[in-house]
Amino acid sequence: MDMKKRITLELRNRDPAEVAEMVVDNSHSVSGEVEGLSDKFVELEVLRMINVGLNSLAKLPSLPKLRKLELSENNLSGSFETLSEKCPNLIYLNLSSNKIKELSNVEALQNLKSLQSLDLLNCEITSLEDYRDSVFELLPQVTYLDGFDQEENEAPDSEADEEDEDGEDGAGPTGDYDDEDDEDDEEDGSEGGEEEEDDDDEDDYGEEEEEEDERADAQGQKRKRDVEDDGEDDEDDEDD
Repeated sequence: MDMKKRITLELRNRDPAEVAEMVVDNSHSVSGEVEGLSDKFVELEVLRMINVGLNSLAKLPSLPKLRKLELSENNLSGSFETLSEKCPNLIYLNLSSNKIKELSNVEALQNLKSLQSLDLLNCEITSLEDYRDSVFELLPQVTYLDGFDQEENEAPDSEADEEDEDGEDGAGPTGDYDDEDDEDDEEDGSEGGEEEEDDDDEDDYGEEEEEEDERADAQGQKRKRDVEDDGEDDEDDEDD
């Protein structure tokens, strides 16, 4: 699909001025230039044009709020003056897997004063001696080159940070935690029920013992009366 059609689809009948992010990865630029974008995308902050066949950025429109630009896997070799003119607030720029060979190819990025992270992986420039030191010296505003700073500390993953923040903002524990509580309650309830049943059995057993004692007493008193009656009968027989 060509880039113009892809952008039309991505708009979904929205006004370009309402769009903050545009992704046209793996579409096709017929002319090798940026196609389908205009100065109307005044609120655009993130633009991804990965593997679209770009040879030049000359027709990139003015995008004053753009802060993240993904241009990897294209055929760009230089002439990046357009970026500082059209995207002055760019913070992150990915130019990996392009045809950038010399330091002079990226010299124009000096004018991107807000640029903090630059990616040049899989470009021929990375094979130069002292490549990293040279780029950091050429572009002092850049903090992270190919994902690491000058002390080899890895750049923070902004997407992961956002996910962590979402997790911290979440209301309360997860559903699994609640289920465990419910299970504990059920176990406590069942144990309590068994104890209550045991207490009932003990009460029943005690009542049975009392009834047996009463019956035994009654039988003992009956035998005693029978013996006394027999004794009286014997005395009567002797008198006769």
